Amino acid sequence: MTRAAKLADWFLLLARRLLYFWVRSSVFPEKAQDLRLDPGKPVCYVLQDRHFSNLLVLFEESRRAGLPPAEAPLDIAGPRQARSFFFVNRDRSPAGRARDQSDHSPLLADLIRATIADPRLDVQLLPVVILWGRSPGKQDSILKALFSETWRPPGAWRQLLAVVLHGRQVLVRFNSPISLSGLVHGGLDQEQALRKLSRVLRVHFRRQRQMAIGPDLSHRNTQVAAVLAGERVRAAIASEAATHGIPPDKASARAARFAREIASDYSHGAVRALELFLTWLWKRLYDGIEAHNFEALTRIAPGHEIVYVPCHRSHIDYLLLSYLIRRKGLTPPHIAAGANLNLPIVGVLLRRCGAFFLRRSLKGEPLYAAVFDEYLHLILARGFPLEYFIEGGRSRSGRMLTPKAGILAMTVHSFIREHSRPLVFVPVYIGYEKLLEGHSYLGELAGKAKRRESLWGVIRSIRSIRRVFGRVHVNVGEPLPLAGFLDVRHAGWREQAGDCPAPWSRAVVRHAAAEIATRINEASVLNPVNLIALALLATPRHTADEYSLQRLISHYQALFIEAPYAPSSIACALDAQQVVVYGERLAFVERFSDPLGDLIRVPEKQAPLLAYFRNNVLHLFALPAVISCLMSHNRRLDGARMARAVRGIYALIRGELFLRWSEDELAAAGDAVIEVLIGRGLLLRSDPTGELAAPEPISQEFAELHLLGESIRPLLERYFLTLALLEQHGSGQLTRQSLEDSCHRLGQRLALLYEFNSPEFAEKLAFSGFIATLIEGEFLGEDDAGRLHFDHRLMTPLADAELLLSGAARQAIRRMAGRSGGGGDSAGAPSVPPRS
Repeated sequence: MTRAAKLADWFLLLARRLLYFWVRSSVFPEKAQDLRLDPGKPVCYVLQDRHFSNLLVLFEESRRAGLPPAEAPLDIAGPRQARSFFFVNRDRSPAGRARDQSDHSPLLADLIRATIADPRLDVQLLPVVILWGRSPGKQDSILKALFSETWRPPGAWRQLLAVVLHGRQVLVRFNSPISLSGLVHGGLDQEQALRKLSRVLRVHFRRQRQMAIGPDLSHRNTQVAAVLAGERVRAAIASEAATHGIPPDKASARAARFAREIASDYSHGAVRALELFLTWLWKRLYDGIEAHNFEALTRIAPGHEIVYVPCHRSHIDYLLLSYLIRRKGLTPPHIAAGANLNLPIVGVLLRRCGAFFLRRSLKGEPLYAAVFDEYLHLILARGFPLEYFIEGGRSRSGRMLTPKAGILAMTVHSFIREHSRPLVFVPVYIGYEKLLEGHSYLGELAGKAKRRESLWGVIRSIRSIRRVFGRVHVNVGEPLPLAGFLDVRHAGWREQAGDCPAPWSRAVVRHAAAEIATRINEASVLNPVNLIALALLATPRHTADEYSLQRLISHYQALFIEAPYAPSSIACALDAQQVVVYGERLAFVERFSDPLGDLIRVPEKQAPLLAYFRNNVLHLFALPAVISCLMSHNRRLDGARMARAVRGIYALIRGELFLRWSEDELAAAGDAVIEVLIGRGLLLRSDPTGELAAPEPISQEFAELHLLGESIRPLLERYFLTLALLEQHGSGQLTRQSLEDSCHRLGQRLALLYEFNSPEFAEKLAFSGFIATLIEGEFLGEDDAGRLHFDHRLMTPLADAELLLSGAARQAIRRMAGRSGGGGDSAGAPSVPPRS
C-alpha cells in the first residue's frame, strides 16, 4: 500500500470516528441475513447523492452490519476497481445537475462493460438510502422541520446543517440487491443497458424517498419544464420572438424566467415548520380558532379537484386556512399570492409552503399571461388543491368586494379545456374579532396611500403578537360543482372545449364569481364583536345604557335564529349579557357608572374599527334593516307599498352585498322578518287591513326599531348620493369615471360636514362597485363614447329613498349634488320624481 493510500485510510477512519461522536443511526433491516446476499458474488453499494457525510455513514454501517466493506476495492475480473460504491447523481453543482440525466458513473459503466463481456460475471448492486431526520410531518422543531429531508438536492451547507440538526436521527436502509447480469443480459448494448440501469436505480430511490417523506410536489423539479412544453406557451414564445424580433432561444429563456418567477417550490419540511410556528403563534395571538363544517371537505375531497375560495380580510387568511386544512388531515392547497408578497426571505418561505406568485396585471405581457395560464392548468390537471381570493385584494371596509374574475376565468377555461376530474369551488368565510391590519385599513379609507409590503414591515408587525385578538371563525360554505353550474348556464360547453375562451364564457365567469361571493356571505359567522358593532354604532354618540344595549343585541340574535339568512350561517353562542362583557374584554367598549344605571360606550378611536366588523355581517341583516328603516320613517305602510319599496331597494343593494334571495324568494324572506319584528313588539299589524305600523314614537320599541334601521343608513345614503348626481346631470352626460370621481369627492365632503358613522362612506371602491352593479343590472348603459344612459327605472328607487332617509340627510345630499351639477343650494335641487 502506498503512503498516499495509507494517509487516505487514516483520514477516513478519523473522519468516521469524529462523525460518530454525534451521529446515531437506525439501520434496516436489522439483520444483514435478511438481505439474502450471495457470498460468492461481489457487492457494489449505490448511493443517490454525492455527500461525504453519506459516504462515511455507509463505510461505518456496512462494517457494523458485517457486510463487505464499502471502502474496499471491488474484486472482479478485469481491471481492478479501487472502490465498491458509486453515486447515481454524481454532482450536485448547477453544472452537475444539468448533466445528471446524461452522464453516468464510470464505475457503473465499467461494471456493465465487464458483465456484457463475461456472461458468467454477476455483481450485486446494493442500493442504500440514507435520510437525515424523520419524515417532516413527524418533526416537532421548526428548525429541524425546515432542514429535514426534501426532494430538493441539498448543497454542502444545507447538508452540514442536516448533520448537526438530525445527526441523532439518521435512517439507513439497505435495500434488496439487484442482479446486474439479470438486467443487462437481454440483447442490450452497453449504452442501452447503462440508461436502463440508471433509470431503474433512480426510480428505486424515488420510491424509497417517497415512502419516507411523501410525494415530490416541487414545481421546480417536476412542472416548470412541463409548462414550457405546453402547446400554448410554445405558440406564445414563437409570437414573442416574431413580435420583438428576438431569437426563439431568447424568448424561450424569458418564458422560463416567468415560470420560475411564478412557480411554487413545495416542501414538506417547510410546511411542517410553518405548522409548528403557527401552532405557537395562534396560542399567542388568539383565544382560539373555531372551524365549522370542515366535514364537508372530507366528503368531497376524494376524486375531486378542490379550489378553495375564501373571503380576503387579512394576510392571516393565507396562513389560517392552509393550517386548518392540514390539521384536518387534507392536503394543503397551492395558493395564488400577489407578487408584492414575493419579498426577500419571506417569498422563499411562502413558495416552499405552496404559494405561487401572480402579478397584479397581465396586460401588455402576453407571454407572461400564457405561462401563468399554463401553470395554473397544470396544477388543476394534476389534481393539486388550489386557493385564491376572487376579491383581488384585502377588503378595507369589511364587506365582500366585487370579484376580480381574472384567475377565476383561467380556472373555468382550464376545466373546459380538460375536465376528466370534477372540479368543486369551496367558498370559505373567515371572521375575525380583531385585525392585525385594522389601523392601516382606516388610514387607507381616509385617503392615505396603501403601505407597500416590505420585509421590515413584516418584522415590525411581530410586535402585535403580544396583543389580544379574540377568536377566529372559519366556516366552509356550500360547495359549487363547476360542471353542474356550466350545465345550467351553457348546456353545450363540453362540445366546445377547443373554442375556450369562448364568447359565452365571459358571462358564465361573471355569474360564477357572483355565486361564489354569495355563498361566502351565506357562510358568515356572527361573533360578539359583530353584534356590538351593529348595536352601538347605530346609537347617538355610540353610547347606550346596558339594559337597552342588551335588548338590541337580543333583537339581532332573534332575527338571526327565527328568520335565518342561510342554512350555512353560524349563530353567536353567547347571550346578550355575555356579548357585552366580551366586548369589554377586547376593549371595543368601555363601561362607566351613572346614577341611573351603567352606560356602555365605544371609545372614540374604536368606532371606525367597529364599522369594519359591522360591515362583515351587514348582509345578514340588510333586509330587516330596510324594513325597520321604512317603518321608523313612515310609521304606517300598507303591504303593497312596503313590498314595492323593499323590492326597489333590494334590487340596488343585492349586487353590492351579494344577497342570496332571488326576486321570487324576496317576498317570503320579508314576511319571515316581519313576523319576527311583530313577535318582539317592534311592529304592529292592523287586523282588518293588514297594514303595518310602528310602535308609538315615545316607546322603547320604536327607538329600537329605529336603531335596527340605522345599520343600513350609510349604504343607502351612498346610493342616494349616486342617484341624485345622475338625476342632476341627466342621462348621457356623465362617463363612468366622472361619476365615480364626483361621488368620491362629494362623499368626502359630506363625511366631513355631516355625521356619517361609516369610515368607508366616501371610499371610491364602494362607489365603483355600486356603479358596476347598476351597469351589470342594466340600470345604466354605456354608449360608444363611454357616457352613461338610464331610464325611469333607475329613478324609482330614488323616490323610495325618501321613505328610508331622514329629511336632513336627503336635503344634505341633494344640496351637494346640486352644487356638483351647477345648481344652487336648496333652490337648485331637483324635485323628487313622482312615485310609481
